[in-house]
Amino acid sequence: MYPGNPVAVQPMAVTQTVMMAQGGEWSTGICDCCDDCSICCLAFWCFPCFQCKTSDDFGECLCLPLLEAGCLGYTGISGSTPCISLSMRAAARERYRIHGSICNDCCLVCWCYQCSWCQIAREIKKRKQPFTLVTAQTTPVGMPAYNPQVNQFNINLPNRPQ
Repeated sequence: MYPGNPVAVQPMAVTQTVMMAQGGEWSTGICDCCDDCSICCLAFWCFPCFQCKTSDDFGECLCLPLLEAGCLGYTGISGSTPCISLSMRAAARERYRIHGSICNDCCLVCWCYQCSWCQIAREIKKRKQPFTLVTAQTTPVGMPAYNPQVNQFNINLPNRPQ
């Protein structure tokens, strides 16, 4: 730019909300229920409601956990592997790039049924927390044009994209 020439473009802050996606390990341990007492309390007082809420928060059908093998699926003592719980845990691990195996998932779902659901819910809640990223973007600014016959400035504003 030469001295005396006005700046035609000004920087403008642009705000964007981004979801954090990082891999590695579970953010909390299988027995870390005290890390989020609201999740623990809901799971303790109304486990089927808790499962449906967690499934919905994950983007799956709200009623999916109700398809678990019989009423004993809620107590964790059913005669078979709880397939819905296993698939939810494996899907959460895959989506959030958490290291592990289907064998480990199966063992946790079979022997630590409620705790595995609480861990999934804590992970979903942690990963859904957005953070704001602010960057600069240039935008054109209208420049006043001096009209010597009238001795005044006329401002010509460019069309601004929406």
